[in-house]
Amino acid sequence: MATYNEIATANAAIVTTNIRGKEYADVAQRVSAFRRVYPQGTIRTEMVSNEGDAGRRVCVFRAVVGVGDTILGTGTAYENEGASNINRTSYIENCETSAVGRALGFAGFGIAGGIASAEEVARAQEQQTGPQSAQEARRRTEAPSAAKQPITEAEAKRLEKLLTQNGLNVSAMLNTYHVTATVELTPEQYNEATEKTLAWAKKQQAARKQTQEGEGA
Repeated sequence: MATYNEIATANAAIVTTNIRGKEYADVAQRVSAFRRVYPQGTIRTEMVSNEGDAGRRVCVFRAVVGVGDTILGTGTAYENEGASNINRTSYIENCETSAVGRALGFAGFGIAGGIASAEEVARAQEQQTGPQSAQEARRRTEAPSAAKQPITEAEAKRLEKLLTQNGLNVSAMLNTYHVTATVELTPEQYNEATEKTLAWAKKQQAARKQTQEGEGA
C-alpha cells in the first residue's frame, strides 16, 4: 500500500477549482492522483437503481476504489433527471462520476476542500441558485488547468518496471511523448502510458490463454 507521503505528493499536484471561496478538486484530478499512486488500482461502478417516470427519474450509483482485494474507499451518489439543464441529458453519467469522486475522496485523494468534488458542488449550486449561476460555476470548473509538474522518480521507475515486465520498450514510449527520460512525463502522459500498457498486457494474456486452450483441445 502507498504511504501517506506518496498520497500527499499526488494531492499536491492536483489543480483545484474555487467555488464560493473554497477549493475543490474535480473528479478527473482525483482519478489522475489515484493513478499516480496506484497505476494498477481499480475503479468499479455499479448502477444501484434508476427509477421513476420519464423526465423525473432518480439514478443511484455506487463506486468502489481499491488495489487487488483491498478496498480503499466507497462512494454513493444520486441524481434527479430533471434537476438541472445538464441532468436532462446526462444525469446517469453525472451520477456515476459523482460516485467515483466520492469514493476517491474517501480514499484520501483531492479532499482539501471536502469530500464532494467540484462537479458535485457546481451541480448542487445550480439546483439551488438556477442555471445562470451554474453556468459560471461550470466555466470555473472547466477552466484550463495550470501547468502541472512532472511525475516523481518513484513513478518513473514504476512505469519503466511495468513496461519491462510486459516486454515493452521504454525508449519507444519516450519517443511517443517526445521526452528523453521517463521522469519528464506529465501526470496525464504517465496515466495514459500506464493505461495503455495494462490494456496491452491484458490483451496478450487473453491471446495466450486462447492459444493454450486451442493446444489442449
